[in-house]
Amino acid sequence: MIKEGPDMQQGRFTYEEACSYIDEIPKFTKKNSLDHTRECLRLLGNPQDRFGILHVAGTNGKGSTCAFLASILKNAGYRCGLFTSPHLVSVRERFLINGDQISEEDFLAVFHKVKDLCVRLAEEGKQHPTYFEMLFLMGMVYFAEKKTELVVLETGLGGRLDATTAAGKPLACVITSISPDHTEYLGNTVEEIAGEKAGILVPGVPVIYDADHPAAAEVIAAAARDLSCPAYAVRRNQAELISLSARGIDFRLKADGEKGCVFHLPFLAEYQVANASLAIMTIRVLTDILHVSEQEICTGLDRTRWPGRMEMMGPGVIVDGAHNEDGIRCFIETAKRFAKDTGVDLLFSAVNDKNFSGMIREICEGIPLRNVTVTEVGGYRRVSCESLAEIFLQNGCERAEAIADPQEALRHAMKIRGEGLLFCVGSLYLIGQVRQAFFESGRMKES
Repeated sequence: MIKEGPDMQQGRFTYEEACSYIDEIPKFTKKNSLDHTRECLRLLGNPQDRFGILHVAGTNGKGSTCAFLASILKNAGYRCGLFTSPHLVSVRERFLINGDQISEEDFLAVFHKVKDLCVRLAEEGKQHPTYFEMLFLMGMVYFAEKKTELVVLETGLGGRLDATTAAGKPLACVITSISPDHTEYLGNTVEEIAGEKAGILVPGVPVIYDADHPAAAEVIAAAARDLSCPAYAVRRNQAELISLSARGIDFRLKADGEKGCVFHLPFLAEYQVANASLAIMTIRVLTDILHVSEQEICTGLDRTRWPGRMEMMGPGVIVDGAHNEDGIRCFIETAKRFAKDTGVDLLFSAVNDKNFSGMIREICEGIPLRNVTVTEVGGYRRVSCESLAEIFLQNGCERAEAIADPQEALRHAMKIRGEGLLFCVGSLYLIGQVRQAFFESGRMKES
């Protein structure tokens, strides 16, 4: 348990103490059943019933799809909440209303309401909510108290047993691309993982899903049939790419014809077209419930901001939250376009529950790298930078320097990159470190 100061002993925490308490939760509790989470929601007054929910699951792209949806709804005039995970720098990033983070004061207020519930549960001999469950409950209370009309709700891990599934009947379910990740929890095959993700489906509620992986798509379609859910498959070939450059992506949906709206995405990665297409289809499927014009969809997509996803932090420095094999393949697809015109450097790190050897092998095979710097992140899950550097060298990389401290590694990588591009990938922990360094310095100097 965490050390309690005077305010904590009296039951009132400071913001920093509240964050410390939440960070310590994994040490004294375990995952609970959905019935436990539903009971917690009931005791909190069922806040989730006071707004409409768009529930989003998937392996890759669910955060981006959530960001697209929230931006569209905001630009259509809705007061829209967004609950996502993980955070990169501050836990407050997980709670957004119309793009604005929860304040420290509001965070502390909803924390105390859920903490008071935890005390009641303990008195009744019941289990404390887990880290994710605690934040989810706080989010539901926050969005209800701030009178949001809609909430875009991203699952944590999986879907079927995810705490967010306790929120009840959403307006729509969205499932992004499926690929092997967290196999120790979700299954060893794409079909098994898809089955877990499809666990968010609710009888009669429409599901909009990425259908590019045939095996995963069939599992989702079968689950939709069993539950009488209207199902809408979205594939990459349904979109026509018009242009892709350093300023972003322009595309249209083929079904709209040549007179259809040309959508602009402020991102470098072509895979964002698939995520945006899911968001567009979701809004269109809900046309009888949501009043959103095509122009509002266009504006919402154009104004979407999603930290850590092919995000330009400064001239020539790009961060991307690619942290599994499928994400790395998408990163390679984008980086190769720029490698033709300029050199590509890499700052890399990974944690020990990822297939970092496979990720490194694919990077070395897919991109001609000039310089590689590896570092360490993730606390107890860290992988030594020397081990990562050795794997790069074994896979044909001519130069891989190991620097344990992420801030020092970033400064070194920026110093040696010259006129080329520096991509920072491999772990969301690393992305958080890089973003924090840029924000703390205003803009890091290359020295």
